[in-house]
Amino acid sequence: MILVVDVGNTNIVLGVYQGKKLLHDFRISTSRQSTVDEYGVLIHNLFQMSNILVSQIEGVIVSSVVPPLVRVIEEMCNKYIGKAPLIVGPGIKTGLNLRYENPREVGADRIVNAVAAVEQYGGPLIVVDFGTATTFDCIDAAGNYLGGVIVPGIGIATEALVQRASKLPRVELEKPKKVIGRNTVHAMQAGIVFGYAGQVDGLVKRIKAEMGTDNVKVIATGGMAELIASETESIEEISPLLTLEGLRIIYERN
Repeated sequence: MILVVDVGNTNIVLGVYQGKKLLHDFRISTSRQSTVDEYGVLIHNLFQMSNILVSQIEGVIVSSVVPPLVRVIEEMCNKYIGKAPLIVGPGIKTGLNLRYENPREVGADRIVNAVAAVEQYGGPLIVVDFGTATTFDCIDAAGNYLGGVIVPGIGIATEALVQRASKLPRVELEKPKKVIGRNTVHAMQAGIVFGYAGQVDGLVKRIKAEMGTDNVKVIATGGMAELIASETESIEEISPLLTLEGLRIIYERN
């Protein structure tokens, strides 16, 4: 078995694979204050609940967009799992040709998503990841990573709106019945859900024009994918665990 760990700004997602089969996946809140021991206890509890023995874990791979937590998770793996993890970054074999001006600037999660998407679907592709930021990653027909788009994520955009507009309440992120809201909550929900869906369709249209083809498959992943994708015209498929799959593939290539 291998353990794959995706450290995001909001959540840490973990998966346990037996070969190519995902046996278990877990989602916990990202805490920059948690210690090596706190994360270790949490992992042990998750393993115990799922009848996983630490001794069954043969290797670990980690991707992180939170630099301060890389050392913490690395030490946790060494101390509590007894394995030195592979860290996605410079020197790791991904099989992906990055056409970015400075490849070191590309977030580990974006690379991992692109690796999984190319493996599963082939190019050309656009991968839309609805996370703390919403990212659009573009891969051409030859499997080259071209770059992409980064926009504020749904959660942080909504939080900024509430903080800066004192009369607006916090609302549940769910689809309203109509676009025209008859109360403030529904009006905000319409703006969030349908507004982001329109943003996705608009950006995908521009990206396809720049890539020079309409024959581009559009894949969605991330925590908000289910909410937004169904309201778009451009997203063809949702792959909620794409990042975990990419980590598994990269582990096998190293």
